[in-house]
Order: sequence, then C-alpha cells, then structure tokens
Amino acid sequence: MDVRGYGAVRPYVVPDTLEELAGPVRGIVSLPHHLDWGPKRSYDLEQVADARLMYMRVIRESATPDDLRHFLNASLLRRLWPELVLPPRVRALWLDRFPELQRQAA
Repeated sequence: MDVRGYGAVRPYVVPDTLEELAGPVRGIVSLPHHLDWGPKRSYDLEQVADARLMYMRVIRESATPDDLRHFLNASLLRRLWPELVLPPRVRALWLDRFPELQRQAA
C-alpha cells in the first residue's frame, strides 16, 4: 500500500496548451456526473465564486483532456488561477507545464 495517499498517486490530466481550453466564459454550465456528483452541478460563470468552484472541480476531477477543453477557457483560467484552491500536486503539474500561470499570480 502506498503510504503517500491517494492524492500523491492519482492520475491528473493537464492540457498540452492553454490555448486548447476553449470552453465558455459566461452563462450557466452544468457539469456531468463524472466531474461533479453533488446536488448542485450548475455554475453561473458570471458569478466569480461559481466560476472558481467549477474550475477547481473540473481541474481536479477531469480524467481526459477533452473535459478540460470543453469546460475550461484559457482567459478565464488565467484570471481565476491565483484564487483556485487545488491540491499541491495538481497545482505543481499545471505550473510545470504553464509557468506563466505563476507569473500571472505574482
């Protein structure tokens, strides 16, 4: 058994480029059950708290790059990134691929 815990070995997905993230930037978005199994699966992207929560869920729960491409938008991600609460390993994976997100947060 791995003593590091599930979060340390769980497979997370990161897109090849930020530009491929062409999801919506406004409106109501309903996530499928494989990304959000809670009772409220719809998010109003014009409400910052909703957008932030949806982005955190999609980044943590996506099993394929297609989920990221469909639900995330590069420009909105750049704006929200400093406020996203993500597991350390997830944040590190994204920042390894996209160091500009860290510079933007500074």
